[in-house]
Amino acid sequence: MALNIARIESAGRILWAVDSPAGLRRLSGDYPTTRSFFESGGPDDAAAAQTSGELVVADRVLSPVTQDAQFVCQATNYASHVREVGGDPAAIVNNVIFTKASSCIVPADADIIRPKHVKLLDYEIELGLVLKRGFDRAQAITEANLADWIGALVIVNDITARCVQISHMQFHKSKSYRTFGPTGPWLVLPTPAELARWRELELVLAVDGAERQRSPAGDMIFKPAATLAELSRIMDLQAGDLIATGTPGGVALHPPSAFVQALAGFLSPARRFKAFMKGQLQQPRYLRDGQVITASIRTPDGAIDLGQQRNLIRAGA
Repeated sequence: MALNIARIESAGRILWAVDSPAGLRRLSGDYPTTRSFFESGGPDDAAAAQTSGELVVADRVLSPVTQDAQFVCQATNYASHVREVGGDPAAIVNNVIFTKASSCIVPADADIIRPKHVKLLDYEIELGLVLKRGFDRAQAITEANLADWIGALVIVNDITARCVQISHMQFHKSKSYRTFGPTGPWLVLPTPAELARWRELELVLAVDGAERQRSPAGDMIFKPAATLAELSRIMDLQAGDLIATGTPGGVALHPPSAFVQALAGFLSPARRFKAFMKGQLQQPRYLRDGQVITASIRTPDGAIDLGQQRNLIRAGA
């Protein structure tokens, strides 16, 4: 069965622990990073600790993906999300890849700090893939050997400042503010048979208890194996690096009106942005200070459960 691993603070120490029927049991090894967890025998350590490890109490649950990891993301990768922003999933031919600054990674229960200038704050629940080994050249990664590369699954919330995204015409800046990457709580180590069930994982996000997003991971357009194979042709990745695989429909962002789209060729960029903001500021689904996001990912039978995030939105400087 899948092992649920937590990175915790306990009595002033940062430890790795595995969930067990009796509670959290400490791993024997010290792993300063997620990369070292995978490269220095952490999974085997966790399997042994599940029955014999010392019981520990978590004063705080930290992100199981450490900030040294590369944070690679996919955009417009769920058919439902493509449709809601006015696109045709069948017309998507390119896997859109971008990165978030890893300094945005925070624990699953961290407050999300909204910068004062951000007026359109959005949420995006995503299934995160954590590599167990890296690559520095093209690899033939397929569904059949996916378990040779993916070491863990994790919940990611790709918080986004839509006003920055649209005005600056880029993903990285709008999604990289500190606290914009809640990750965890569990680092879930699936068996190969469990990993093969990734399509069944259901992503659910709610704001103040009202459901906003619900979708099976199988709604992805570019599947994990194809994405990893493509990434291996582009860049080096290491064990512990994180790939966020896109979000389903239900985000706060909605398409500009047909009128604004029709006039887009005649308006200056500044006027187009002003028209965009006017329409979006009337959309009540954007996050407001004091609201709470909850996010979970699990199979319908509960056999694979990545846990739950809970994040309060707070105003920043």
